[in-house]
Amino acid sequence: MGITSGLVLYAVIWFMTFLVVIPIRLETQGDAGAVVPGTHAGAPERHFLKQKAWITTGAAAVLWAIIAGVIWSGVISVNDFDWLNRLPDRP
Repeated sequence: MGITSGLVLYAVIWFMTFLVVIPIRLETQGDAGAVVPGTHAGAPERHFLKQKAWITTGAAAVLWAIIAGVIWSGVISVNDFDWLNRLPDRP
């Protein structure tokens, strides 16, 4: 895995993790009982995005290290996903 593919892998993991972390501890305007006129009751009152971004960064770094380690170790390779035998064999 090269530098560019490692960065792309980290970015994909970061955004997927962020989408999972965003709804955690989300307090909506309906929960707070103070719905601003013209907004939906499900609109966030307090979202804690900065904290969630830091949590996501740490979790994504751990997940990236595990996935990159599996890729670099050779436990899983591209040929493992060649179910139709279309790729040439690699050493």
